[in-house]
Amino acid sequence: MQKQTVLITGANKGIGYETARQLGGQGYFVFLGARDERRGQEAVDKLRAEGIEAEYVRIDAADPATIGAAAQQIGARTPSLDVLVNNAGIGAGGNVPSEQTMDEIRSVYEVNVFGPIQLIQAMLPLLRQAPLGRIVNVSSGLGSLTFNSDPTHEHYGANSLDYNSSKTALNAVTVLFAKEFAGTSLKINAVDPGYTATDMNNNSGPRTVAHSAGTVARLALIGEDGPSGGFFDENGEIPW
Repeated sequence: MQKQTVLITGANKGIGYETARQLGGQGYFVFLGARDERRGQEAVDKLRAEGIEAEYVRIDAADPATIGAAAQQIGARTPSLDVLVNNAGIGAGGNVPSEQTMDEIRSVYEVNVFGPIQLIQAMLPLLRQAPLGRIVNVSSGLGSLTFNSDPTHEHYGANSLDYNSSKTALNAVTVLFAKEFAGTSLKINAVDPGYTATDMNNNSGPRTVAHSAGTVARLALIGEDGPSGGFFDENGEIPW
């Protein structure tokens, strides 16, 4: 395969799909990760109708077997992977930490934290073969400890234990992997796409998926002088 390649999880809709469309428009071959085969293949067909080369890859971020199979499928198609976008994420809901169940918290961590860790580890052999490997972890401003502890910040009222803390953990994962690969061509960053109109929030967010996907895509496209180990939103670097 001569094209640059990108794997995006949770890419059958929303920000993930639009990120796939934007990077595909930049000439990337898109490996579109999704749990549901029908929805994933439908998304691939839509991309192909726009002239974007894409292939469906079954990935359930909570199922390690699908992650291992995805690495084998991609490795059989290309000797390297240029970009991994860990976009898949869920929230069990609830704004009162003392009332959230451990089952809810574990289910969110499986997808939002353990899934990205396993995907990074599984895709590293392919990412390290790319001239400029990039990992973008789709986080949230709700994971910022600075924002969560500031009563004047707009995020202060959102107090979901499972979701907020999972994104804080994902930010830590980003920093630790970036430290491991400091001094190499592999760059790893976290991104807050912003409050966006998606199914997760009943389309209540003020940002469009096109705008927010652009924020994600920009980190995927950074050059040799780009950052690593940072947390960014549409306006630049933000505090952990």
